[in-house]
Amino acid sequence: MTMPREDFANNVLETAGQAGEFIPQAYYDPDGDCIEFIAKPDPFYGERIDDLVTVYYSQDSGEIIGSLIKGVSVFLKKLSKQLPGFRISIEDHGVRLEHIFQARVWVSTEPEKLPIIQYRKLEELAKETHAKADMIGV
Repeated sequence: MTMPREDFANNVLETAGQAGEFIPQAYYDPDGDCIEFIAKPDPFYGERIDDLVTVYYSQDSGEIIGSLIKGVSVFLKKLSKQLPGFRISIEDHGVRLEHIFQARVWVSTEPEKLPIIQYRKLEELAKETHAKADMIGV
């Protein structure tokens, strides 16, 4: 059965308009050993703030809306050597991003060079959105 073009176009537009509500997400990519965290659906640009984190800023508001954390497993291994008492909360193989941001600040050898404001905002955003990345096998 064929559908007239106008009906087809209306059907496509209706379906496209039914997109679900945005849900903040953190995704671990084992191939890149990185976690991408997106808290808001805004168009964004990235700014690398150190060897671990790239911050995502909203193009509309300029506020921090996410991040890319590179070298996650290497960082967690170094962390466990530097701070053996520090426990990163892992629940069902998920690591809470707020703990990664906290740990980065705690283990900095040159805290005066660390972009503390961005790390604190990322920590708050991760806590607010309950951001957790599934890291099975790491």
